[in-house]
Amino acid sequence: LVGSEMCIRDSLGPFDPQNMISEKEIKNNPMYLYLAVLTICSTIGLQAWLTLFNNFAVDIAKLDGNHIGVIQSVREIPGFLALLAVYVIMVIKEHRLSAFSVLILGLGLAVTGFLPTYPGLILTTLVMSFGFHYYETTNMSLTLQYFDKNASPWVFGKQRSYAAASSIAVGLVIYILAYFLSFGQIYLLLGGLIAAAAIWALKQKPAQREVIPQRKKMILRKKYWLFYFLTFMAGARRQIFMAFAVLLMVQKFNYSVQEVTILFVINNIISYYLSPLIGKSIIHFGERRVLSLEYFSLVILFIAYGLTPSRWVVAAIFILDQIFFNFSIAIRTYFQKVGDPRDIAPSMAVGFTANHIAAVFLPALGGFLWVVDYRIPFFGGAAMAAMSLMAVQKIRVPAQNVTTP
Repeated sequence: LVGSEMCIRDSLGPFDPQNMISEKEIKNNPMYLYLAVLTICSTIGLQAWLTLFNNFAVDIAKLDGNHIGVIQSVREIPGFLALLAVYVIMVIKEHRLSAFSVLILGLGLAVTGFLPTYPGLILTTLVMSFGFHYYETTNMSLTLQYFDKNASPWVFGKQRSYAAASSIAVGLVIYILAYFLSFGQIYLLLGGLIAAAAIWALKQKPAQREVIPQRKKMILRKKYWLFYFLTFMAGARRQIFMAFAVLLMVQKFNYSVQEVTILFVINNIISYYLSPLIGKSIIHFGERRVLSLEYFSLVILFIAYGLTPSRWVVAAIFILDQIFFNFSIAIRTYFQKVGDPRDIAPSMAVGFTANHIAAVFLPALGGFLWVVDYRIPFFGGAAMAAMSLMAVQKIRVPAQNVTTP
C-alpha cells in the first residue's frame, strides 16, 4: 500500500505523478468535512436503532417475532425506493437533500420512544430508514462528484473508518446511558443530537459551482450493466453476512450475545484502521485486482462457513468476511472511471435500489433453505461470489497517461 500522497491508477497502471493529490488538499475541500459529519450522524442513528430496537420492541412495545420480522422488512423498503431521490433533487440541491435526510433520520429516532406500539414502530422505522437510505445514496453521489478518481477511494475509506469508530462509540454510550435513562430518553437524546448536527449542515455551503450538473431523471444504460450487476450481487452478499453468518454462530456454535457483540466491536476496530488503506489499495492496484481478491476470498470463506466444525474458525471467518465487505467501495469508483460525470447522481440512486433488491427476497428464501440444510445459503453465496469473480474480469477503464511507478 502506498502513501496517501501518491496518486495511482486504474487496473492498467499508475497515473502520471503530475496528478498526485495530498490528504491535506482533500480535507481542505469543504465537502469533505460536510460529508464526514453527516456520515458520523447517519451511522450513530442506524447503530442506535439496531442496538435498542429488539429490547424496546419486546420489553416496551410487547411485540412478537412476527411483528419484528415485518418491521425489519419495512426497514428495507426505503432502500428499494432510493431511485426516487433522482426526482427529489429536481426541487432541492443534492447536498441539501443529504442534510435533510439526516435530519429526518434524527427526528424518526427521537420520536421512537413516544410511539411504543406496532403501528408506531412501523411509522418511526420508515421515517428513520428513509433518512438513512437517502443520505447513503446522496453521499455516494456527492463523493464521486466532488473528489476525483485519485481521491474518491481514499475518501470512501475514511468515511468507512469514521463509521466504524462511530459504531463503537455509540455502543459504549448506550451501554452507559441504559443505567440512567429510559428507552424513550435515550432515543430522544441521540435523535436530538443528530437533528442538531443536520441543522448545522443545512447552514453550510460546501457546494462548488464548477461541479458538473447532474441529469435529474432516472438513467438506465446498457454500458453500465456491469456496475448494476456487481451492485446487485454486493447486496446479496451483504444479506448473507447480516442474516445467516450471525445466525450460524448463534444457532450452531452457541455464541452468546456478549460474544457476538465482541466480534462486532473487533470488526469495527479493524475497519477503523483498515478502511483508508483499502481505499489506497484501490487507487494503487485498480478496481479489477481489488475486487478479484475480494470475490476469490469470498468463495473460500462462504464454503468455510458451511464446512467448519470449529467455533474459533467461524469467528475468524466472520472477521475476514467483514474486512472484505469494505472492498465493495471499488464498485462505486469503477463507475466513476467509466460513467458519464452527468450520470453519477441518477446512477448511484439506481445502483442503491439494485443493491436492495436482494434484501426483499433473499432472507426469506435463504431462511427456507436454511431449514432444509443450513449450509445451502453459504454454498449459494460461494456460487454468487464465483459469478462476481468472473464478472469483474470484464472491468476495463479508459487508458490513462501512465509512467513507471
